[in-house]
Amino acid sequence: MAARVALNAARDQAGRSRTLSALLAGVRTTARSFGHALHQLWLEVIGTLFLTMAAFGGVGLVREYMKYQAGRTTAGRVAIVICFTLAFAWFGLSSFWRVRRKTQRQ
Repeated sequence: MAARVALNAARDQAGRSRTLSALLAGVRTTARSFGHALHQLWLEVIGTLFLTMAAFGGVGLVREYMKYQAGRTTAGRVAIVICFTLAFAWFGLSSFWRVRRKTQRQ
């Protein structure tokens, strides 16, 4: 109960103080800016991770295709590696496309 009263009093005082209002607005703007930058960084890191996994899938695809040509594996395994590689390439590229779309809007 006392905490609520103190919180209401602090909020009322902040509404009357131009300095405190300006400080809070500055903190809010800075936090929003850092949030946007961190989100962009997150998308870029995840996109790089997914493209790296797709590259490993591409190496696996070549290996499985060579085995398939030699008759040592099935077409199903090759199809699985193709799906893996394409999925992770799509995830990685779409992550970078989202970053680009976000930066064009700002």
